[in-house]
Amino acid sequence: MTATEFRFKLVTLQDSLRRFAYSLTADHECAQDLVQETFLKALNNSEKFAIETSMKAWTFTIMKNTYINEYRRNLYNNIYRKDRRDLPQVNDTIVAQSDDPASTYSALEITENIKYLKESLQVPLQLRIKGYKYKEIADELNMNIGTVKSRIFLSRKQLVDLMNR
Repeated sequence: MTATEFRFKLVTLQDSLRRFAYSLTADHECAQDLVQETFLKALNNSEKFAIETSMKAWTFTIMKNTYINEYRRNLYNNIYRKDRRDLPQVNDTIVAQSDDPASTYSALEITENIKYLKESLQVPLQLRIKGYKYKEIADELNMNIGTVKSRIFLSRKQLVDLMNR
């Protein structure tokens, strides 16, 4: 496929992409920004497009991943917009400061309770708390990434049970 054909097919998807972007953001301006970002990423990565695949599915995936990454970035940086329709699950609670005595006690209590977990649940959770990504933990422990996620989920669940006793 030539570059001109690629661009033409991309432009024909603009209305579908705009509707999908609006369904994600519920804001016309944010939706238009998301469409433009998707176009830019699609054009910059056109060599990665496989001709036998659906261009619509490929661009929708780019858009969805772009939206998810932006959402996570906003959560991570604690950036809250006045109009939160594009960030439906943002929590307004204020995170306790690390020098707050209550949060220090809670951290110590959590650390103490981690010792009561089975080692198979303890190690992945401790690595995650230290800041390792799931993939890094999976590589370090020679496990599937799904197993790592499952064990961290189970360890968190068991910690909640231990803390509520």
